[in-house]
Amino acid sequence: MIRSHTVIDPAILEWFIAIIELAGVAVIVLAAVVATAIYIRGGFGHGGWATGFQPFRATLGRGILLGLEFLIAADIIRTITLDSTIESLIVLGGIVVVRTFLSLSLQVEIDGRWPWQPPRAAGK
Repeated sequence: MIRSHTVIDPAILEWFIAIIELAGVAVIVLAAVVATAIYIRGGFGHGGWATGFQPFRATLGRGILLGLEFLIAADIIRTITLDSTIESLIVLGGIVVVRTFLSLSLQVEIDGRWPWQPPRAAGK
C-alpha cells in the first residue's frame, strides 16, 4: 500500500470529492435540459426540427465533456489522497482511459474533425 500524507481530514476530502462529483452530474443534467430546450424552441421556429438537431447534439456533447472532466478530477483526487493502493491506481488508470476515449469521441462528433486537425474553413 502506498502511504498518503494528507494534511486534510479524510472526511473533509470526501465532502469535497462528493461536491465535485455532484457538480459533474449537475453539469451533464443542466446541459441535457438546456440542449433539449434549444431543440424544442428551434423545432417550433423557422428552421424546423432537422436544423435544431445539430445544435442539440453539440450542446449536449459539450455538457457531457465538461461533466466528465469534473468526474475524472474527483476520481483522481480520491485515488491520490484517500485510496492510494496499486489496485486503485490501476482502476483509476482504466477509468481515465475509458473517459478519455469517450471525451475524444464526443469531441470528434461535435467538431467533425480530430482535435489535432485545423478547423475547417466556413462553407467547406
